[in-house]
Amino acid sequence: MAKDLALYPADRKGELLELATIDDLKTMARQVRRDIVRMLAMANSGHTGGSLGMADIFTALYFRLISHNPHGFWEDDDEDMVFLSNGHIAPVWYSVLARSGYFPLSELGSLRQINSYLQGHPASEAKLPGIRIASGSLGQGLSAAVGAALGLRIDGRTNRVFCLMGDGECQEGQIWEGAMSAAHYGLGNLIGIVDYNNQQIDGEVDKVMNIEPFADKWRAFGWEVFSCDGNDIEDVIATIDGILSMTDRKKPSVVLASTIMGKGVPFFEGSMADGSNWHGKPPSKGDAEKALSLLGETEFGDFPV
Repeated sequence: MAKDLALYPADRKGELLELATIDDLKTMARQVRRDIVRMLAMANSGHTGGSLGMADIFTALYFRLISHNPHGFWEDDDEDMVFLSNGHIAPVWYSVLARSGYFPLSELGSLRQINSYLQGHPASEAKLPGIRIASGSLGQGLSAAVGAALGLRIDGRTNRVFCLMGDGECQEGQIWEGAMSAAHYGLGNLIGIVDYNNQQIDGEVDKVMNIEPFADKWRAFGWEVFSCDGNDIEDVIATIDGILSMTDRKKPSVVLASTIMGKGVPFFEGSMADGSNWHGKPPSKGDAEKALSLLGETEFGDFPV
């Protein structure tokens, strides 16, 4: 029988988990990478490189940086909002949502299956806790985040809005329309995070359509610009904590987070210039077994199947 995707069952919740130390966060990021590899191999479909590359950032956000209530997502008006513009890296988001308690870990085994809540790109009709809009039509996520940030300010609320983007999608004109709007309205409650890995599905970003000087473009559009090593959890936390600690922010902020596509599994890592293109290719069963061996098991345990 097909699932009713109108609304994820309210009584289906995951285990709430708090991580106290940086070492805990690093271990969780490694577990998230294990989840990604297993999900993609089971589905035999999906995007490996960007999902692995963003594991540290998503872990830092959900287990340290944002204010959120996994068991009260539909009711809590005080939560920070997260929008994923480059929706093809949904596996990393699904893993972190499940690991932080939005829904049971067992759902992760249903990635990209017919009638699964965990579709290939986040889908609004699935009403999965933690996800507010459908995403993955590249370039559109920032506009949605700008609308949310402006709406919150109009309502007199102090929630922060985070928008995750890929550097390749910043070739889209709509990104810059959204950026211009955010600066015009002085949306200091908006923080963009760009996966700055110089990779997109057709090759290296600077070869497909050069976006440099990238930081200068954001500054010219009225944003405060920060940079960090997106695969260093401590650097990610320090950079975003620094932004959040600034009171009375008048400008939107963007973090250019340098990452390595496929980070954590050496034979998935690096540039597509060598022809390995792990951007949109799932691991085979053999690739997955090798990757999981390299990642090693963690105390958090794999999701059940």
